[in-house]
Amino acid sequence: MSVVSLLRDALGARVDVSEQARREARADRSGHAAVGLPLAVVHAESVDDVQQTLRIATATRTPVVVRGAGTGLAGAANAGEGEIVLSLRRMDAVLEVRPDDLLAVVEPGILNADLNAHLAAQGLWWPPDPASRDISTVGGNIATGAGGLLCAKYGVVRDAVLGVDLVLADGRLLHLGHRSVKGVTGLDLTALVVGSEGTLGVVVGATLKLRRLVPGETCTVTATFPGVRAAAAGSAAVTAAGIQPAIMELMDAASLAAVHALLALPAPTPGAAQLTIQTDGPAARAEADAIAAILSAHEGVPVVSHDPVEGDRLLAIRRSMHAAMASLGTTLIEDVSVPRSAMPAMFDEIARIERQFDMVIPTVAHAGDGNLHPNFIFEGPETPPQVWAAADELFRAAIRLGGTLTGEHGIGVLKRRWLADELGDDQWRLQRDIAAVFDPLGILNPGKVFSPDA
Repeated sequence: MSVVSLLRDALGARVDVSEQARREARADRSGHAAVGLPLAVVHAESVDDVQQTLRIATATRTPVVVRGAGTGLAGAANAGEGEIVLSLRRMDAVLEVRPDDLLAVVEPGILNADLNAHLAAQGLWWPPDPASRDISTVGGNIATGAGGLLCAKYGVVRDAVLGVDLVLADGRLLHLGHRSVKGVTGLDLTALVVGSEGTLGVVVGATLKLRRLVPGETCTVTATFPGVRAAAAGSAAVTAAGIQPAIMELMDAASLAAVHALLALPAPTPGAAQLTIQTDGPAARAEADAIAAILSAHEGVPVVSHDPVEGDRLLAIRRSMHAAMASLGTTLIEDVSVPRSAMPAMFDEIARIERQFDMVIPTVAHAGDGNLHPNFIFEGPETPPQVWAAADELFRAAIRLGGTLTGEHGIGVLKRRWLADELGDDQWRLQRDIAAVFDPLGILNPGKVFSPDA
């Protein structure tokens, strides 16, 4: 009996073999698509659906690619020839909210924005905020170890997950982590799963660490600078002063011009870069004024707004970055992180690479934590060799400055060739050995993170 027949017998109409569904599962928002068509898309609606799918996959030695909203930027959820797509998008329930313990238990398919809309009624929120919060799922956030706009003050996804329910490749269900604030029993397998990109198991539930909604107001500071290096130096000066804004986003001249064109806003001054900073809480006004003074001393021209509606409008300019890049052509959206003090030097490296390869690399950054997103724009579906050569220079520059290949997008298929360069051979092999303990047959997301031919 074929794999598809076994799946249909077990799961019925939840198994989708339409060509459209299988084609859509080949690609995410990275610009990369897998080769060939997957066998079927299983739209799991329960933990039991996931377990049955994995038991069949193990019995038949069939690879499985787990998928949420498909908004990833590294190709980690792309499925190809001979693979089962296990979609968790329909598993989107909030199972429990405990305001007294500041925790929630949710299914992986819920969107960030929908979760926070649900929590707001109880005066709570879950801080992780990828710029794609309206379309990204909590499960996808956990799989990639996502970051976003609020990381500098409120932490990344790893800081906001107390535990996960994990189905292994053979269908066994594990409950990892804890519901208490503290918990150090044994090895921290929850932290290991966060950022594992579907290579260790399938997250079917998550116990999340919540916060109470921040009291007080939100203030927004926008500041223009004569160039991106000056803007990076200004953001580093804010950090060095000990002020911790909730959001500090940097847009270079090319990215700022592209967004203004997309939104039909007046064209910015040629060459100008911009910082958009938000402060929150009882000290928001005082912090915003202090930040404005620092930026003024570092070539910035700041404007402070106390209007939350205006603040959302200004931040929407940053949130429109991906759409603006897509309007220019096919985009390879990259993701490197460096120490915050090294951001000016990293922008110098980007400028050097632009000159060396005769290309423009529009770049935005989560300046509060040193996470940069350089964008390579080209025509056609295939990434040109020149772009990969420039990206290679970019990755190696970030590592030289004490940084890393990826701050939040993950490795997927796009960066696996550089993984050993950052980790070193011994750590790279140890990580592969750990993955093999969870998935001895190697059927979970094969070819992702670790190069298949290495």
